[in-house]
Amino acid sequence: MAQPHWDHVIVDLNCRPSPALPMLVSLRIENFALIDWLQLDFQAGLNVLTGETGAGKSIILDAIDAVLGGRVSQRMVRAGEKRALVEATFQVLPTVVDWLGSEGVAVEGNRLTCTRELTAGRGTVRSRSRLNGIAVNKPLVEALRLRLVEITAQGQTLQVGDPFLQLEWLDSVGGDALVRQRQIAATAYAAAAEAYTALERRRRAEQQRQEQLDLFDYQSRELDAAALEDPEEILRLEQERQRLSHAVELQQQSYQVYQTLYENDQGAPAGADLLGRAVQTLEDMLRYDNTVEPILDLVNDALAQIEEAGRQINAYGEGLETDPERLQAVEIRITQLKQLCRKYGRSLPDLIDYYSEIQDSLNLLNGEGQSVEVLEATYRDRQAELEKSCAALTKLRQKAARTLEKRLVEELKPLAMAQVQFQVALEATAPGPTGADRVEFLFSPNPGEPLQPLAETASGGEMSRFLLALKASFSRQDIVGTLVFDEIDVGVSGRVAQAIAEKLHHLGTGQQILCVTHQPIIAAMADAHFRVGKEVIESPSAGNIGGNSGGNKGRKTQQSTVATADQVRTVVRVVALDHATRREELAQLAGGQSHQDSLSFADALLTQADALRGGV
Repeated sequence: MAQPHWDHVIVDLNCRPSPALPMLVSLRIENFALIDWLQLDFQAGLNVLTGETGAGKSIILDAIDAVLGGRVSQRMVRAGEKRALVEATFQVLPTVVDWLGSEGVAVEGNRLTCTRELTAGRGTVRSRSRLNGIAVNKPLVEALRLRLVEITAQGQTLQVGDPFLQLEWLDSVGGDALVRQRQIAATAYAAAAEAYTALERRRRAEQQRQEQLDLFDYQSRELDAAALEDPEEILRLEQERQRLSHAVELQQQSYQVYQTLYENDQGAPAGADLLGRAVQTLEDMLRYDNTVEPILDLVNDALAQIEEAGRQINAYGEGLETDPERLQAVEIRITQLKQLCRKYGRSLPDLIDYYSEIQDSLNLLNGEGQSVEVLEATYRDRQAELEKSCAALTKLRQKAARTLEKRLVEELKPLAMAQVQFQVALEATAPGPTGADRVEFLFSPNPGEPLQPLAETASGGEMSRFLLALKASFSRQDIVGTLVFDEIDVGVSGRVAQAIAEKLHHLGTGQQILCVTHQPIIAAMADAHFRVGKEVIESPSAGNIGGNSGGNKGRKTQQSTVATADQVRTVVRVVALDHATRREELAQLAGGQSHQDSLSFADALLTQADALRGGV
């Protein structure tokens, strides 16, 4: 598909240079939801997306989520199309390059291209992911996502109250020492769990010991008396029974074979006699023609084999004898073995294996191996090690909690929350794979009010600021290169919006920020500003409606208003704003009693933003 000129979006609003920072460089989208074709080139610093509610801003974030392993559905493939494509190019750190190399993905320089192709089927959608053209599985892409992008939305309010996530956030502040101690605690927990499992297994065995002993002892004596050794014994005995049952008949038949091959007492020549005559005749022929010598050799060989076969069949017949006692013994043994197989529901080879298992079980039940007392001592020792490692982990978490409390309060003060109280409460719990602590974030936005669980106390606007401050605190760990904020400024006042704008700008000095916002104050602080909107265009199948010329292809025209519903399509368009168009967009966001008032307000915001950026 040719690249429409209105979709290749590049913008530079005096953006801060950052050649080394990890970031999302570009995003290409084809046939994804309402987007037919789109390419965005992002900048370092604060990138802002604005537009009316429902304009399609969330589709762009959905595309970023999808290309990094997010959940996809058939609705993400544009109606009428069979294939959708999202391609994101990142500038990555050397640590990410090395990690990808260990996973078999080569990265030249510091550029990584992530691609995800969606193919619509009957009620389903199939997807395929590639990294720099190399097909990869979903777990690898999901692991890569944690190193590239983090998306934060106001809808994360419920997640903020999740004790598990609070624990993960706290541990991320503790640094390498806490991570190492957490691994030590996890290893100690696994060892204690293994010791407990072994102890419980032995205790259960003790409870059932006598019953099992009686059963296994009886079975062992029964199978031992049967002397089970040969897995093929039944087959061998059945063959012997056939031979003993037909001994007389076999003797007669073997004698007939002997006469036919070697010596016939009926006067007729045997096979050896006939071959002997042939040998004599060939020897006479050989005196006149030596070419028959190979034939003579063959006949001589045949004569020798027949003579040997005659001697062996004769010996076989003489060795055969009827033995009623042996036949009876064989019959009894076959019956015994088959009865045992039916009783235990096993074939003879499996029954022999089961006999070995019984011996092992008897050894265990009779006290061979570790006793209950020994296992209890082992479990106590490992439990003590677990408690010791958890105690050390708790101390590190207490230190990390004080650090997080201080950082968050510092980050919240500029966000018009100077009197906020925040505390990380650690409650002792039973030791587990993550230690013996339960974490709860306690919060009080107003002086004199008691600390209460964050998710139960903070309003929507307060939660937005808390999330921003939380991400600002974690940005010091350089977890990812790109932070995405999706309308976390909903429901805040102008003064708070100004504080959020400044915080986003400061965050953008060390990380790339993508922010979807409706606040003109925040949009004015952007290093790159994009306007997202929907547009109705003629469907390619509509033809030249109303005499519309091909030069207007891809743009809504006056003539297109006469098109029927099935001749038009809705698409999402993104426009990079320069100073003039940005001024208009900010005025639209601000509203006001008159358009001139809105433009004056927009000019004031841009002037203020320039001053703030210059002071950073």
